[in-house]
Amino acid sequence: MKSNVLTSERFHVQTLVSATNLHKHFGNTHAVNGVDLNIKSGEIYGLVGSDGAGKTTTMRLLVGALLPTQGEITICGYDLHKQVELARSTIGYLSQRFSMYEDLTVLENIRFFAEIRGLSSTEWLPRSMEILEFVGLDKFKDRRAGQLSGGMKQKLGLASALVTRPRLLLLDEPTTGVDPVTRQDFWQLVIKLVSQPIAHNTENATRNTQQEGVSVIISTPYMDEASRCHRVGFMKAGKIIAEDTPSNLRARFNNRVLELRGSPINKLRHVAHQDEDVEDVAAFGDKLHVRVREGKSDLILKRLPDEIKSAGGTLTDLRIIPPALEDVFIALSESHHD
Repeated sequence: MKSNVLTSERFHVQTLVSATNLHKHFGNTHAVNGVDLNIKSGEIYGLVGSDGAGKTTTMRLLVGALLPTQGEITICGYDLHKQVELARSTIGYLSQRFSMYEDLTVLENIRFFAEIRGLSSTEWLPRSMEILEFVGLDKFKDRRAGQLSGGMKQKLGLASALVTRPRLLLLDEPTTGVDPVTRQDFWQLVIKLVSQPIAHNTENATRNTQQEGVSVIISTPYMDEASRCHRVGFMKAGKIIAEDTPSNLRARFNNRVLELRGSPINKLRHVAHQDEDVEDVAAFGDKLHVRVREGKSDLILKRLPDEIKSAGGTLTDLRIIPPALEDVFIALSESHHD
């Protein structure tokens, strides 16, 4: 009960996570190289980058599974280095790999994780049933974890992370390797969790809904998931190279991305690349996104059709489009050479 009192005293803390100048070296490899984070209450923050960017190492530093080579971390007002158990009591963590016990049932798995965190049966049992209903596993509480589908295992992992009522949820690439429908379902749960927290009991339901919004840090290589976050930090080579809301990040490249359709697509790509005012050409399905220098879109719209025709290509469509987060990430990654 003591940890609940400590946690409740800190509901007023607006900044749930503060990380300053984080470094983690493995020999000569600088996996995390000067990361700063400031995560507010009720925020979904996305750490976005390709494999090897430093996302998972950053997550492990935040949960206290790794000690930083340099830097400081404060979680819900607790110094992670000096008050590690208090800080961890406010965190729910879902790692990349399914880490449940496959021979235990859904409810037994949650009980295990609850009891090793010091919860009594009078605390964890009603809480577990609320969570299982929340994630849609209440009808499967007696099924062995090994018999669950990939999506159900993912939900069980989330339920286990939520049983201790964390203020901060760390999700490390939770949707890698699952189908699009399962990814969509999982995101609906995350958004619901932030906007409509699970009430502890009826008399405190109103208070909890207002005060106990969970903050989420989620790492992902998927730009469609990044666009669902309140703020995004693009990671490359252990550094955050850009951080802002998805809409503000996209706005940096307004009027600088053209959509090009036609055939043969490889010829169109080559012709576009040859133009001196084109910075990059990337394939998006059966079309191309052409990123141009600032202020050059109108020139390209006039010039490129003739260049394509002269090269023997066929132009179907060429127009300015709103930039996608992929466009932004590619551009920013190119501008940060390490």
